[in-house]
Parts: sequence; structure tokens; C-alpha cells
Amino acid sequence: MSRARRVAIVDSGGANIGSVTAALERVGATARLTADPGDILAADRVVLPGVGAAAAAMRRLRESGLEQVLHDVQAPLLGVCLGMQLLLERSEEDGGVPMLGLLPGEVRAIPPSPGVRVPHMGWNTLEDLADDPLLRGVAAGERAYFVHSYAAPTGPTTIASTTHGTTVSAVVRAGLRWGAQFHPERSGAVGARLLRNFVEEVGR
Repeated sequence: MSRARRVAIVDSGGANIGSVTAALERVGATARLTADPGDILAADRVVLPGVGAAAAAMRRLRESGLEQVLHDVQAPLLGVCLGMQLLLERSEEDGGVPMLGLLPGEVRAIPPSPGVRVPHMGWNTLEDLADDPLLRGVAAGERAYFVHSYAAPTGPTTIASTTHGTTVSAVVRAGLRWGAQFHPERSGAVGARLLRNFVEEVGR
């Protein structure tokens, strides 16, 4: 890179923001937590992190005026964990939560089944990886760290999946919008590779 990419980390109130910032800086980005629309729209890359409940996260985005800002982002955008789910149209959490609608699809509860713990917390393999710049250098069968009770079923936007009782989307993409259900900032070399690809490779 000729200069460090400026990454705007959207202040969505998630507790993982500090670790996301540090992980992006380790791969050479200049990362800044912000709720300022000008900062977000001027950034080279935008990351939407998130943990917790979909309804509370969407309420925070709406009340801060960031829902429309995220629709206006033209740079590559990456949603992480709950941030990935927020990119979709709807979650069945709390009886139904309208979300950003930047990617098609609905987030659903992981169905309980014998031997399957919910919430899903731990390392899981990545499967069915598509040829995508975000996944360059990541091999099928490598493991990433997940913490979630809801997930997006696989569909046309799925570029990697994982199986926890049922097969769900691990990484999704539509245009310049990507989402990772797992936590790249907690996923060792695999997570670092994905973040480096987001900073250096996507959108070329």
C-alpha cells in the first residue's frame, strides 16, 4: 500500500470495538472509532462491529442517524458478528427486527438439537469457500472463533459456511458489502488474513 488505509469503525456500541481496532492496526490500517457521518463517508474502508441484541443495535444506529449513512457508504463495508447480521433485511430475534437491508436475507435462531449448544461459542471450521478477495489465502477447513445464537442461512450471498447443528453463513458478500459471522479479531491467523484482505485486496 502506498499509504495506510483509513478505516472507519462505526460506533455501534459493541463491546468488541477495542479489539477490532487493534486487529486492524496490526494489519497496517489506520483505524478510528467514529459516529461522525463525514468520517464514515470519507473513509477508505468501513467496519460495522457489534455484539448483543439486534433490536438495541438498530435502535442505536437509527437514533444516531447512522442507518442512512451506512446506506450511503460507497467504500468497501465489512460487518462483524452482529454487525454482519445487521446488514441483512430482518432478524427473527425478539419477534422480528427490521434491519439495514443492505444484503438480502433473514437472520434466524440456531435450532437446538442433541449435542448442539446454543449459544454457539468456540472454534468452527470454514467450509465451501468461494473465490473471493476477502478470503484470499484462507483455506477450507481452517477454523475461526464464533459467538452467536442467531445466524443467516446459506444463500446466494454466502461465500463461506460453517456447520453447528445446521449449516449457516460464515461469510457473506453482495457488491462491496461483506459480513463475517465469526470474530476475525479473535480468530488468530485466519482472522488476521481476512482483515488484511479487507484492508488491502477488496475493491480493487
